Amino acid sequence: MPKGLGAGVALDGQAQAVRLCLGCFLYDNCMSQPFTPVTSGARLSDQVAEQLAAEIRRGGLGPGDKLPTEARLVEQFGVSRTVVREAVSRLKSLGLVDSRQGSGVFVQASASFAPLQFEARHAASQAAVIQMVEVRRALEAEVAALAAQRRSSSDIRRIRAAVKALEAAVQRGGDGVSEDVQFHRAIAEAADNPFLLQTLEYLGQFLHGATQVTRANEARRLDFAQQVHDEHAAIVLAVEAGQPEAARQAAAGHMGNAIARIRSADPAFWVQEGERLAQALVQARQPAR
Repeated sequence: MPKGLGAGVALDGQAQAVRLCLGCFLYDNCMSQPFTPVTSGARLSDQVAEQLAAEIRRGGLGPGDKLPTEARLVEQFGVSRTVVREAVSRLKSLGLVDSRQGSGVFVQASASFAPLQFEARHAASQAAVIQMVEVRRALEAEVAALAAQRRSSSDIRRIRAAVKALEAAVQRGGDGVSEDVQFHRAIAEAADNPFLLQTLEYLGQFLHGATQVTRANEARRLDFAQQVHDEHAAIVLAVEAGQPEAARQAAAGHMGNAIARIRSADPAFWVQEGERLAQALVQARQPAR
């Protein structure tokens, strides 16, 4: 082996050793505290998971690196062991870390596709519900247009059945949340695009929570409830008639009006009920089926 190459290899080995030692110092030595203690608001475990995930993504903790010990994380974040374990469990579910029996928790090699996630600390608020409906508006307007182009007779039957189920739920005095979600899913299925459908399924865990808020707000006023009924009818009519642009406008208008209804809600609604319902955006973890 050439002398220069051997020296380079040795130097690389020394540099790696220095990096490992520095990493141990930063993450296991009490003289340094790279993480910020979490506060009340969103779930503490989510806040811990977000900071750890951010450290992994920026390269502060690279593939193969060991996470700080549980005791060290408890100290740095100012939380209980249970909170730390829940946070680590979330990182595992995202494919960012893995446990090694008797050795600890280590950062996984970078995945081919980064998992989509939202920052939970922003989720339980009126603004977050509005922003989630904005996401729905962007997606569902196009979904409705595609459904109008591609719907089959069986798709139309499913959509009509979903509308009837929603109306029946409301007449029984229910909130109609599940039925509302199913109505929009039926239209998404008619769009015949698996990527759009799977995106909406992932978002379903958050859309269900947002729908809880919007429908609870709309149920407080008869005019709101009637508006929603009419908006759904306009979407169905355009899809059935095979009119993509009309369907796009109807779906976008429906979501835009939902945003307006949230903004015009009595402040007492948000204090009494809205924020509690919005916690579903934080607590949900599995896509709606």
